[in-house]
Amino acid sequence: MNEQIKQIAERLKGLRDALEVSEQELADVCSISKEEYISYESGEKDIPVSILHRISQKYGVEMTSLLFGEDPHMRSYYLTRKGQGTAMERTKAYKYQSLAAGFINRKSDPYVVTVEPNDKPIHLNSHPGQEFNMVLEGRMMLSLNGKEMVLEEGDSIYFDSGIMHGMKALDGKTVRFLAIIM
Repeated sequence: MNEQIKQIAERLKGLRDALEVSEQELADVCSISKEEYISYESGEKDIPVSILHRISQKYGVEMTSLLFGEDPHMRSYYLTRKGQGTAMERTKAYKYQSLAAGFINRKSDPYVVTVEPNDKPIHLNSHPGQEFNMVLEGRMMLSLNGKEMVLEEGDSIYFDSGIMHGMKALDGKTVRFLAIIM
């Protein structure tokens, strides 16, 4: 398994231990089975951002701390230069670049997401809140509650992220999009 996924799993276990909550309680928070939660915490399976978002919201922990192992410190502003955001490649297909990793008590989490083309079906997930996506480069298929839409460069969408959603790169080319999770 990817080393970054293992590190996230270790931070997740450390958080659970520090909060003195059971695996079952965290599974309930995430609306998943205890077995599925254990597979995430052990590093056996990639942990969806939606799961980390639910945990960070419930326990008041910065998602940056879970994803990158760094606590944000900036309160007035946080500048991210082109190509310099804190990056994490969760799988070979998905790379997340945080654009506000150092800003404490964020109201939203902005990322540039890079997705490589693949032949796998769209992976669907949901999480509390709202999400904004804007295609920066390439084309992507976005599925929202079963409705499939093609988004081209410059297109954007704002949606209830509690709805099952997922995306994939089209045309055999990489897609990059801005994702803001609120």
